[in-house]
Amino acid sequence: MRKQYSNINFLQLARHIKDWGLELGFQHIGITSTDLSSAEQHLLDWLERGFHGEMDYMQRHGTKRSRPAELEPGTVSVISARMDYSPPHAADPDSVLQQPDLAYVSRYALGRDYHKVVRQRLQHLSNRIEQHVGPFGYRVFSDSAPVLEKALAEHAGLGWIGKHSNLIQQQTGSWFFLGEIYTDLPLPVDNMSRNHCGSCQACIDACPTKAIVAPYQVDARLCISYLTIELKTAIPADLRPLMGNRIYGCDDCQLVCPWNRFAKASVEPDFAVRHDLDAPDLISLFAWNEEEFLRNTEGMAIRRIGHECWLRNIAVALGNALAHKETKADTAKTTRILAALQSRANHASTMVREHVQWSLEQLNLNL
Repeated sequence: MRKQYSNINFLQLARHIKDWGLELGFQHIGITSTDLSSAEQHLLDWLERGFHGEMDYMQRHGTKRSRPAELEPGTVSVISARMDYSPPHAADPDSVLQQPDLAYVSRYALGRDYHKVVRQRLQHLSNRIEQHVGPFGYRVFSDSAPVLEKALAEHAGLGWIGKHSNLIQQQTGSWFFLGEIYTDLPLPVDNMSRNHCGSCQACIDACPTKAIVAPYQVDARLCISYLTIELKTAIPADLRPLMGNRIYGCDDCQLVCPWNRFAKASVEPDFAVRHDLDAPDLISLFAWNEEEFLRNTEGMAIRRIGHECWLRNIAVALGNALAHKETKADTAKTTRILAALQSRANHASTMVREHVQWSLEQLNLNL
């Protein structure tokens, strides 16, 4: 990918890239080098402790994840981009979490699949660069390859990695997506962000499953996002009651982060709520057959978990609703939930049947 460039004012080019990025709908563009040595050791330690669970892809590519030039030969600079995603006009997250008969879907997944949106915009940005400097070496990413995107963004000045392992920016919080352009253009780099978490541990205290086992250390095997999205087998029984009504992802660590009081709603139409999934009824979602699931999640990140895991996750949430004191006080609501679960009791999937059976048993607990 590497070539020799002449007659290019790289300082001016970097300014143009940042301006073009804003014009294309990004909220922040930063530039960094390829040195991720400190982040690499953190990754290796994390993998050694088995915190990645069944996410084998996290170790499959060796050091390509932390050494950009190994993944894309010739890379000398990384353009890191941030795009806000907090959907405007969405139901209040805390209100949804407090209603056991509703389903909570992580706010990032309520609109169009971010992989497509961010990657397309980065391709447009790359095209603008090419129009200005001529053909150059580059490759575009958005959570689509072995890339340490949060570490790169931190080095590029887009924010700092918080104790919950998400990136935080002082003026906008953490509700945003990241994307990168690996390039052979020797661009001037930005200053690395400073950490402003201080003594705060709100995210650690708020995690429903205590997945943040220490500051900056997340055991994915305990994380609800991992359990509902990445895990393709049975959810450990001891973790199911802790999941509440979270059927796809979990935002608790971000909801309590003090810096998110500065967060702004996204202005990107693609991230607007689809199919009223910001506060949907659990029973209605559980009734979707596979065709309905595929149709209603077309173009969304949710689709990638598949219908079987969708039913597994909702079954757990329905079981937790049955065990909730509010539901037990409402005979009609209890009857509807039981009927919904029993409708899947003979499902073709062993995994779905097992989770349904567990959920039916929750009615008789803590009576």
